Order: sequence, then structure tokens, then C-alpha cells
Amino acid sequence: MRPIRPPDSVTALAAACLVALGLAAPSPARRDDSGRLAVFAAASLSEVFPEINGRPRYSFAGSDQLAAQIQLGAQADVFAGASPKYPELLYRKGLGEKPIAFATNTLVVIVPKSNPAGIHSVLDLTRPGVKIVVGDPAVPVGAYTLTVLENLGIADQVLKNVVSRESDVKGVVGKVTLGEADAGFVYVTDVRPVRGKVLAIAIRESAQPHVVYEVCVLKAARHPAAAHRFVTALIGPRAQRLLVAHGFGRRPPRSPTG
Repeated sequence: MRPIRPPDSVTALAAACLVALGLAAPSPARRDDSGRLAVFAAASLSEVFPEINGRPRYSFAGSDQLAAQIQLGAQADVFAGASPKYPELLYRKGLGEKPIAFATNTLVVIVPKSNPAGIHSVLDLTRPGVKIVVGDPAVPVGAYTLTVLENLGIADQVLKNVVSRESDVKGVVGKVTLGEADAGFVYVTDVRPVRGKVLAIAIRESAQPHVVYEVCVLKAARHPAAAHRFVTALIGPRAQRLLVAHGFGRRPPRSPTG
């Protein structure tokens, strides 16, 4: 006896019911919610943060880019910037809690180990033909670089030699390491990962900008308790020791904005 095939209308109705049941069922966790703390942090923190706490899901990039993503709705629990500018911006817009300072840094000039342009001082960057790479002015390292050049009174001469403006400090490091530029301005903490590939040239203290890192818990955090623990740990003794070991300065006594 041949099996009786249900009419196409019945088959379609059954399929529709299954779709409806699927839609009514609880949806799985969203792709951007892994159940782990999500930390957006400045690129210059990409070596030290995983050592301080290896459990969160990190996104490292330029502070300006990360702040823009958060304003567009990107899901994150914590934001750590390489300057007070963007954490304070998110706070003013009601997207983050009051930021706290947790580290400081200084700027240096790096050159390829072979130093083909013969650069031995920041003043050598004023020579015509020297190829210099800097951070984009919207990125903290780029803004800090402009401050250094203005403090030294050599901004006009040096900026004429700029061949590239990078979206984060790791881009500057990469261009110099690969020999695509004769020199670049980076944080002193960025020298350690490429030691042996570049030479660092100090910038006098009187020309240094006030480089302060701030962190905040975001108002849309999916893991607020864990986010607060992460931030609290950053100013604790263990994290401060690790930051110093990586070349950062300790947390300043108070935020320059507060």
C-alpha cells in the first residue's frame, strides 16, 4: 500500500508552525556577548592588560576609535583610554561612570636599529628629507606628539617631514620597525616589545606632555560587578607593579581633570 502524502497546504502549515515555534523559543546569547567581561582599551595597553587579567575579552585600538564605537552602540563593559579625553567624553554623554586615572606614560622617538638617517636627537628630525611617522592628531599619541613638538618649538619643521599619520601607536611602531620610516613618536612602553629592532631616543622632561591613562565602567555594561572589580584591580598593588614593570608610571595621586 502506497503511503498517503499530505497535501502541500498541510506541509506548508506545519513548516510555518515550526518557524513560529522557533521564533517563540528563547534566543541564544547574542554573538557579541560571550559571557566574559568585554574590555575596550588603548593599543598601548595590549601587552600589559592580558598579563594583569587574562580572562576578559579585549579589543585594542586607538582610544578615539574605541570611544566612537561605544557611542555607536558597541557592547563593552570597560573602557581604558590613553588620555582622559575620551573616558571623560563618555562620562559627559552619560555613557560611562566617572573615570579614574590608573597609569602614566612618557614619549620617546624610535628609529630602526640600523638608523639609516643618522638620528641621535629629537632635533635631528628637523632635517629636510627625514621620513617621520606619527599618530593621527585624534589619537592620544598623536595629540601628545604635537604637544612635544610645540614645547620644543620645532613643530613646523618636523611636521613637514611627516610621511604617515597612523590610527594608533602600534601603527607607528610597525612602520619604523619595518624600515618604512626613519623615526616615529611612541610611548616608552611600546619599545619593550620590539627591543632589538629599534633604538629609543629620549625626549627631555620639560617637553613631555602629561600622559595619563583613565578607565571607566560603561553604563551599558552587561557585567557591571565584574567591570567594577576589573577597574578596582587596576589601581591595586599587583596591577600597579605590573604596569611599572612594563614601563608605565604609577597611578597619579589624582586625575588632572578631577
